[in-house]
Amino acid sequence: MPPTLASLVHHSALKLTVRAGEDRLDVPVRWAHASELADPVPYMEGGELLLITALKLDAEDREAMRRYVRRLAGAGVVGLGFAVGVHYEDIPEALVDAARAEGLPLLEVPRRTPFLAISKAVSAAIAADQYRAVTAGFAAQRELTRQALAGGPEGLLTVLAAQVDGWAALYDASGAVVAAAPEWAVRRAARLTPDVTRLRERPAPASSVVAGPEHEDRVELHSLGTGKRPRAALAVGTAAALGTAERYAVHSAIALLTLTTERSRSLHAAEQRIGAAVLRMLLAGEPDHARAVAGDLYGGLLDAPFRIIVAAGADASGDALGALAEAAESAAAHSGEVVLVVPEGDRLVVLATDGGAAVAACRDHATAREAARRADDELVVGLSAPAGPIAASTAYKQAEQALSVARRRGRALVEHEHMAAGSVLPLLADDAVRAFADGLLRALREHDATGRGDLVASLRAWLSRHGQWDAAAADLGVHRHTLRYRMRRVEEILGRSLDDPDTRMELWLALKATAPE
Repeated sequence: MPPTLASLVHHSALKLTVRAGEDRLDVPVRWAHASELADPVPYMEGGELLLITALKLDAEDREAMRRYVRRLAGAGVVGLGFAVGVHYEDIPEALVDAARAEGLPLLEVPRRTPFLAISKAVSAAIAADQYRAVTAGFAAQRELTRQALAGGPEGLLTVLAAQVDGWAALYDASGAVVAAAPEWAVRRAARLTPDVTRLRERPAPASSVVAGPEHEDRVELHSLGTGKRPRAALAVGTAAALGTAERYAVHSAIALLTLTTERSRSLHAAEQRIGAAVLRMLLAGEPDHARAVAGDLYGGLLDAPFRIIVAAGADASGDALGALAEAAESAAAHSGEVVLVVPEGDRLVVLATDGGAAVAACRDHATAREAARRADDELVVGLSAPAGPIAASTAYKQAEQALSVARRRGRALVEHEHMAAGSVLPLLADDAVRAFADGLLRALREHDATGRGDLVASLRAWLSRHGQWDAAAADLGVHRHTLRYRMRRVEEILGRSLDDPDTRMELWLALKATAPE
């Protein structure tokens, strides 16, 4: 504890007597300063015990003393020490009354107690407090280090919470709570996820202070990690601002958690390299070799149906893909799943359990980004149908096809299963397809523009009726011989036979691709 007016009054060697402000003696004293200036306020910083002999003061002038004491209190002076037996045998009543009126503690300093003794006592107490803080900080650092080396973050957070007399929580890259101490702090920490998310948007290292609602705590948030994107965050909640010893403990915890995070990052990179090898073997049709390499790390993922996700991002920084990877990995970690995430240049490949949290997280993440899509921050995701190790190559192709469709449709995510369940017509909304259709039908449209027939409408009716002459002629309101003549003209103009199923298929798709919206 720093020195207070009470501790100075109880100092047996100083013999100080309280003459006013008895109820404010617990205030900390930052320094003891002697000044005989009539107005020492310009030289005060606040928190001082001012020592005077009233050499240049008319201490018996009540109005002058009221103004003097008021200025001292306004400047943050915490106490006034008056030396008796120098210029005044006793403290004048004018000064005593003024101090009582302002609530400023007034201490009587006996003649045999020099101001230097008071200054030394304050200095010694401050030094002792700082020494205790540093010693406590080093002790906390040793215990925090021991807990960090012992394993997970739970022990470290428990020690930190005890050191600051509050609570502590660790968040992962997505802002979800990884661990908290004591146990009751989990719910409090979860309410800060939006604040952690905002902190992650700032360059690391970053910190912020969050004031809780009335009668609640004060929380410090600190980002963890040395990369461009913070890998985690630490929250420390206390009833008041941190002291020196508590600050040492928090800084030590930040350093240790950062080292742990970076170590985990290196291990994660190594796991990704193994995952990339497993994926290559699966796509090469070598599931047995893939299982052997996967071992306990990814082996469980290959024992159940999985899906392959292929994602691409338009932003050059790769932040969109990084955010998707974090969402999938965080969801998998919280649900106890295994997920394989492999960066492939400007693409990302994810292999995750079908129906699991990681797949759902990818869906939700892509959907959320689609709602706030920007031209420079586009994320496109293709999702395969469920598959097993033997069909991994097929699933990969399905994901790529879904990704291609998502690009053409301007969608953030397309699932391969949904492509087959819908119509093929939306797939024709492509410039190359439209150009082909226009070229194929141009000669027929030019013929119709001369007023010499209605070949395009006749062709559409005939194809829609599967070549049935009577039904198609009835739809057009013409004789079937007229329709036969028109179809011969179509064959002559196009130079192609309508008996050819490929020709009929191409013409029908061309008509659909160029049909009005």
